[in-house]
Amino acid sequence: MLVAEHVEIESGKSGNRPVLLRALAQCRETKATLILAKLDRLARNVAFVSQLMETNVDFVALDAPFANRLMLHIMAAFAEHEREMISARTKAALAAAKARGVVLGAHGVHLAAKNRADADAFADGLQEPINALLRKNEGAITLKEIALSLDRAGYRTREGSNWAPTSVQRVLRRLNLATPAMSQPA
Repeated sequence: MLVAEHVEIESGKSGNRPVLLRALAQCRETKATLILAKLDRLARNVAFVSQLMETNVDFVALDAPFANRLMLHIMAAFAEHEREMISARTKAALAAAKARGVVLGAHGVHLAAKNRADADAFADGLQEPINALLRKNEGAITLKEIALSLDRAGYRTREGSNWAPTSVQRVLRRLNLATPAMSQPA
């Protein structure tokens, strides 16, 4: 019987694994077996797999359902070795590209400029509603009140979320409307 399904998107290299910790806690509470799709997706680190074995939670990797503790250690060692080899190949490829004159991260510069331009355009579209709020309240309005007013009027952030005081503050800065009295989120 399947007790629960947990889907984790963290890298097997990462030590910060909140979904795995919740799954382990649930397995301990229900005395269930943790079923993994692949051992190397769990971890590419022998120490991590060893620690998991010490939690006294039974687990099975579907890519090696009959593996015993020794086999799991060996498979984890191979996965760790492969992680190190991937890292070395990636670093060598980046160094070779750089030596050929390739500018690394060039797309990030263009993307950052585009994001800034998009944010400026978005803020420009909010200038009139925000100016109207400021005029209506003679400037005596908090960031929180502006956020609530924008939400009530149906405006959403660039990401489509409700407004928060810090989001309002960023837009005000882009519009050069921030005043000292409004610089602190309410």
